[in-house]
Amino acid sequence: MVSFDSSLDRIYQYLLISAFFLLPLTVLGNNLAIWSIVIIWLVSGGYSKKIKQIKNNNLAIASIIFFLLHVASLLWTDNLYWGVEIVRKMLPFLLVLPIFLSISKIENSNYYIGAFLLAIVVSQGISYLIWFGIIEPFKYATIDNPTPLMSHISYNPFIAFALYLVLNKLLLGEKMSQIERAFYTFFALTMTFNMFITAGRAGQVMFFVALIVLAFQHFKNSQIKATLIALLSIVVISFIAYSFSNIFQTRVDSGLSDILNYNSNKNTSVGMRITFLINSFTLFLESPIFGVGAGDFPLEYERINEQYSPEVDLTVQPHNMYLLVLAQLGLIGLCSLASIFYLQFKIATLAKEQIILNIGIAMPILFLVIMWSDSYLLGHYTSNLFILFSAFIYSNNQSNDFQ
Repeated sequence: MVSFDSSLDRIYQYLLISAFFLLPLTVLGNNLAIWSIVIIWLVSGGYSKKIKQIKNNNLAIASIIFFLLHVASLLWTDNLYWGVEIVRKMLPFLLVLPIFLSISKIENSNYYIGAFLLAIVVSQGISYLIWFGIIEPFKYATIDNPTPLMSHISYNPFIAFALYLVLNKLLLGEKMSQIERAFYTFFALTMTFNMFITAGRAGQVMFFVALIVLAFQHFKNSQIKATLIALLSIVVISFIAYSFSNIFQTRVDSGLSDILNYNSNKNTSVGMRITFLINSFTLFLESPIFGVGAGDFPLEYERINEQYSPEVDLTVQPHNMYLLVLAQLGLIGLCSLASIFYLQFKIATLAKEQIILNIGIAMPILFLVIMWSDSYLLGHYTSNLFILFSAFIYSNNQSNDFQ
């Protein structure tokens, strides 16, 4: 007779796999899978055991503390409406990540990763159909920037992370048939090309950083060799992309122009981000320990902007995760955020499987890089990408195979 716990675990695993598959494809579907797990977990009893599982995972505790700091900051925020909205966006750090850390299974990683990569195949296929003019652009997509299911700000980091997963699998030397190896190689090539026919510069930077991480992970006995291979790969790919991709060339040129001409024209894509950074840091310096609270960034930023850069458009978040946390929660908040990444690195070094060790080190590095260009733990797609992969990479559970 199948036990209740066994049946419940099977439900969890099917829903988890569904969440990984639906993440790049649909916000509604992904949320249904994720919050179905949360609701089932909350109403299915066995709370003493569940609480013990969460208490035994330091990353889960760090995640809960990070959320609670946002709640506590409502005590000194004036705009409670916006504060509650920010707290709502941070809710996965209270419920989803801690709960998922307690139910995910490291040994089921191939199911989770496979579901995610299958969804990337679908998403990328739609992107190519638009780019070749076979179907009409829809939602976020244009012919010149074919990212229909999410904006390029999120799409390219997804492609970059998927590329890391595929290249890591190829370089890890796992036993696979020639057909499988040929498929993964083709998949990596099509994703690399797709990366540079879309407009997400942060994702492209993430991709280059992923190449550096891969080089040092797989040539760890020779740092000189790893450095040369990483540099050569970046130079060659950049040269080819710049020579043959109009959108990549345009984005590189415009980015450099925005930086060089910042003082004369601050209302450009990069220029505004520089202004956001400067003004947000000024705001942080006014309340360096506790910040202005989760709800007051928009109003306080408007005040700073009016004083120092009234010609530049306003923003409700600085497009930089570190400065958002510093402005809202001060140094205490930044230390809390840093503890999450510190624990990820620490837990990853204890992994028994090389693939988990590699991904467990690479993922926080990649997020630490791209969070300089946007608040990637605030939006649905990238925050859920971070949480779902964290859930099994840093889980304490290593038994009860899902068959």
